[in-house]
Amino acid sequence: MPRLSVVVPCFDVRSFLRECLDSLLAQSFADFEVIAVDDCSPDGSGAILDEYAARDERVRVLHLPQNVGLGPARNAGMAQARGDYLFFLDSDDTLTPGALAAITDRLAESGDPDVLVFDYARSYWWGGVRRNVLAHLLASTDEVVTAAQLPEILDLMMVAWNKVQRRDFVERHGFAFPPGYYEDTPWTFPVLFSAERIALLDRICVLYRQRRRGSILSTTSRRHFDVHEQYGRVFAFLDSRPELTSWRPFLHRKLGEHCLDILGKPNRLPPADRAEFFRRTAELFRAHRPDEESIPPNLKVLYGSWASYLARQRVAAVRKRLREAAVPRARRTAAKARLNRPLDPNLVLYSAFSHRGVLGDPAAIHRKAREIAPHLRGVWVVRDGATEVPDDVEHVLPDSRAYRQLASRAAYFVNNTPWPGALVKRPGSTHIHTHQGTPLKYMAADLLTKPGARYGVDVPRMLRQADRWDHSLVANLHSELVWERAYPCHFASARTGSPRNDVLVTASPDAGVEVRERLGIPAGHTVVLYAPTRRDHVRGGHVDRIDLARLAASLGEGHTLVVRLHPSLAAGPVRGMGLTELHRRGVLVDATDELHVEEVMLASDVLVTDYSALMFDYANLDRPVVVHADDLATYSAARGLYFDVTAEPPGHVTRGQEELAELFASGRWRDEESALLRKEFRARFCTFDDGHAAERVVRTLLLGESG
Repeated sequence: MPRLSVVVPCFDVRSFLRECLDSLLAQSFADFEVIAVDDCSPDGSGAILDEYAARDERVRVLHLPQNVGLGPARNAGMAQARGDYLFFLDSDDTLTPGALAAITDRLAESGDPDVLVFDYARSYWWGGVRRNVLAHLLASTDEVVTAAQLPEILDLMMVAWNKVQRRDFVERHGFAFPPGYYEDTPWTFPVLFSAERIALLDRICVLYRQRRRGSILSTTSRRHFDVHEQYGRVFAFLDSRPELTSWRPFLHRKLGEHCLDILGKPNRLPPADRAEFFRRTAELFRAHRPDEESIPPNLKVLYGSWASYLARQRVAAVRKRLREAAVPRARRTAAKARLNRPLDPNLVLYSAFSHRGVLGDPAAIHRKAREIAPHLRGVWVVRDGATEVPDDVEHVLPDSRAYRQLASRAAYFVNNTPWPGALVKRPGSTHIHTHQGTPLKYMAADLLTKPGARYGVDVPRMLRQADRWDHSLVANLHSELVWERAYPCHFASARTGSPRNDVLVTASPDAGVEVRERLGIPAGHTVVLYAPTRRDHVRGGHVDRIDLARLAASLGEGHTLVVRLHPSLAAGPVRGMGLTELHRRGVLVDATDELHVEEVMLASDVLVTDYSALMFDYANLDRPVVVHADDLATYSAARGLYFDVTAEPPGHVTRGQEELAELFASGRWRDEESALLRKEFRARFCTFDDGHAAERVVRTLLLGESG
């Protein structure tokens, strides 16, 4: 019989589930079982659970046939438990190292109490960690107590995951979780009221993830009305236990405080339901008032009307109006006038690479829209001096009056970088974000764990801008998972594929001939494209990982080396430190300034890269890829990688220049092993790229066609 049974209910948590399970299975204390409950999760969480169960016998998976909610899912797991103690761990939270050892040591030290309460810290999406403000209560005594002896412990957050309960104690009292929101309330209060021996542990054992989006408490819904029924269950419990009737005044206050807190949160209740919620709260509060209780001043509003409650909120409204008054009146008036105009259902505003030109995925979508939906008016936002703007493409300058007028009326916005912060997303408009390929290195919120990589990057601002997105385009399930985690915002993943890759998927054998001629590459040459990514941990972003002249020479006759630096380095000093001169001398071709990277890929026969997302796009060509990973450990530590690309590569991996030269000299760069690795890589990362991505975006997201 294990010492602990850890019940982990799972629903729609795949972005966090591995981190949760890893924190559990890596504990130094090993005498526990994990009962993972797949609550009919639609996001593949069940498959992740099965994967962990296959490699660790302590993990058992229970797949529920239908979704039942958090409370019943915990009950299902509890019914399978064999341990001495029950621990309910939420699947988006994590354990701190050594947590289970500390818990079991304290259980032994305190003589196996009914309940052990331990500490937690809030782990915020932006990287901050804040300890429970009432942590001092857990250090107030080493003795085993009851709730009556130390009632302050009932001020701790009433949740199931900051405590463990002896299983026979739970079974003897018949405790169970109810369905609905706030299911912890009718579990935790009865457990603590009934426990004859409660021990405390002054140690942070759980990191409580504060999700920016997606948590139950941040969801606007009538389901928050469930709180009334949950408190009703606790009062019914007290009615069935006369020896606990002294807790009624306390519970009465908690009811009022909890419900007013929910009502005071701006995004929990639908506006039309707030008055009804107040009335139901007031009715419940009055019905359960103990005769001897004096009502705290802050709760007396529940004996008044909805109108009197609203009067208390007017102060906050006045303050808000005062803040708005700081904005110049003329500016507010003009903006309001623009935003009052009706949306144009046929107007699409495009931008790419911070207004650099008609490029990338947005350009591919625009071309397809002109072909199959000519009634749509596509206007591009391009900065002054942009070189890639065809004569027949309508465009405006950013921050111009024309731009502001169009932005106030456009029904659709398509971009691969965030729109500027001043843009107001109007109700009814649709924002389509294409990204810039499949992510390998950490992005957005994940950069919060990499302070060097996020230097100069305002992650909170990025997420506020991403809050406008309605659709996030993905080419594979890996991208879908990463973007949902890196951008914890409200958007739907659109499994369309990458529109800019359509030309790669449908490319004919001679598709790159014209580009080769323009770049001056001799006919018949084997073209080796070298495309390294930037190094965020190095001043300037670039390190000469490869001696380009030596590499070009080692390739031999009949080969041309084409170099394309990361776009962020195009205007920097790197090219002036040798690359430009080598290009001038004909040693290699510098294609950094080529606006359309797809054309450069089409012109090549093999890609050599390190950790550039270009490898995912290039795989669509089904041409050889070589991963040159001579600084993998350093790069991974500094920037972070979503997976070890050397363990799951699209081709051969080299660790030094001599090894790279030998690979090409021997011809192994295009052998059967290379083809097999590429096939497996394509199956995983080119899933939705079928040559029709742009058309799919236009038909489903711009025209609203089904299928």
